[in-house]
Amino acid sequence: MAEPAASHLPTFAKLKKNCASSAEGLPHYRLALLGDSATQHLATALRGCGVEHRLALDLYESDYDQVRAEVLDPASGLYAFCPDAVLLYLCTEKLYARFAALPEDGRTGFAEAVFAEIEGYWSAISAQCEAKILQYTFVCADDDVFGDYALKVAQSFPRQLARLNLLLAEGCTAHKNVFLADLAGLQARMGRAQFYDPTFYYLARMPISLAALPAAADCVLRLIDAFLGRVRKCVVLDLDNTLWGGVIGDDGLGGIQIGELGVGRAYTDLQLWLRELRRRGVLLAVCSKNDPETAREPFEKHPDMVLRLADISLFVANWDDKVTNLRLIQKTLNIGMDSLVFLDDNPFEREAVRALLPEICVPELPEDPAHYLEYLRSLDLFATASYSEADRVRTQQYREEAGREQAQQQFANYDDYLASLDMQAFAGPFDAFHFPRIAQLTQRSNQFNLRTVRYTEDEVAALAADPAVHTLYFTLSDRFGDYGLIGVAVLRPLDAESLFVDTWLMSCRVLRRGMEEFIADKIVAAAAAAGCHRVVGEYLPTAKNKMVEHLYEQMGFTALGGGRFAAECDRYQSHKTNIKEKTV
Repeated sequence: MAEPAASHLPTFAKLKKNCASSAEGLPHYRLALLGDSATQHLATALRGCGVEHRLALDLYESDYDQVRAEVLDPASGLYAFCPDAVLLYLCTEKLYARFAALPEDGRTGFAEAVFAEIEGYWSAISAQCEAKILQYTFVCADDDVFGDYALKVAQSFPRQLARLNLLLAEGCTAHKNVFLADLAGLQARMGRAQFYDPTFYYLARMPISLAALPAAADCVLRLIDAFLGRVRKCVVLDLDNTLWGGVIGDDGLGGIQIGELGVGRAYTDLQLWLRELRRRGVLLAVCSKNDPETAREPFEKHPDMVLRLADISLFVANWDDKVTNLRLIQKTLNIGMDSLVFLDDNPFEREAVRALLPEICVPELPEDPAHYLEYLRSLDLFATASYSEADRVRTQQYREEAGREQAQQQFANYDDYLASLDMQAFAGPFDAFHFPRIAQLTQRSNQFNLRTVRYTEDEVAALAADPAVHTLYFTLSDRFGDYGLIGVAVLRPLDAESLFVDTWLMSCRVLRRGMEEFIADKIVAAAAAAGCHRVVGEYLPTAKNKMVEHLYEQMGFTALGGGRFAAECDRYQSHKTNIKEKTV
């Protein structure tokens, strides 16, 4: 059985070797795998793919076709395992056997009946544990009973299968802790012949071929990365022969290739895709060896340019090396190096960045620009587990930040600059309107995050509804614009006299504005208003949150040892800031 994996993924054989390698030093993640077919090869692929994603997967694998028993029994091994996430794999082959056993007049509601059963699994799991639920979609399979007429026949299997996947997509929006891993889309990209091996299925009862297993595992690991806040936040773009064909400095505005003629359409389609990423909340930056005025000219004057300067959060064009400029971009945007994706047609530049900035993702662009877009889409670099209205305005927020940086240079001292900003902050308890953004912030914030607790929208809603839990979200605006929701605090009872800071996180975009002090004051005030005498906070170190290692001490808390700190409410000294509080 051949193993032609996708070009950017390791083979199943490589993943199998990964399982035998040491996972020492890698963070652990507990994943339960439940399936109605044989899952041992998928389990191997998941473990091996975990190593590729710098994760040690602790995997619980149920017995063959024991999904219902595991999910509905509160005493099952599934719940004893206490998983971080549960992966449900219900295969199309078993689904067809159920469908074929029905009388013809009982088939039109088949999709609804199966979805109700699956939704019951979701609810049962959610009632027993706090794990996220990953559900594979059903791959398409045409039994060719009706041929091309099948989608017009309500009782045909292809029609019911399409309906079922639609119900899954619609249903998971109502279950905020459920996420779909799109196996159907994967098969569509790979082709049925590569995805499914009949011999492998009938001998091993494994519906996914060895060739497709790495991709099937990778789509799960990408979701887990998103749960853990490992998301790509910015695409850094070279210009010449990357965003358009030709060299703007040599060929001039009329000589570059973009638009409807020839290969120019490939660059136009790439720009369309990049603009959609920007609209989803991914930042775009430019890193070009060029004169600044020359580099900007196509954005300002070329009629066929899709991207305009307003789409670019940071535009860096000079004659410095790309590594130096990428460091500048990372520092200015204040995001992690591993949040960057760098696109450049030049192999030398790509290798230099890989060698000197290995945290940055540098795709190996094909030589033919006609293949750029299809290749980049296949990588699925921008998997996310959340989306909120704040994503739509993120580029504008970063452009406003550039205005703040320019304004700061006009002041002799930082306090005068802060006073000039006319900052206004709001603090309020979690509400339904902000649930998506709050959940997203917990999933994406890594640096200013004291305990790095992640929440789904359902979990945020549960916190808001719990009378014992005190929740706060924070917004900030100034004369340049609105930062939106930038901070979150969750306080839980520790004892009769104390509240524990379960979660304190903040966007790094508002560092050193006074919001750290504002939030600390509000946390202590919330504890006092609840009749508590003490607030206890905790710092749990990660690879990314060292910046807040001493935050509690800086805010006036006393070290208790073991990473914990306390403030007595009646002795706490509030901070003076340049922030005015909004009451509505």
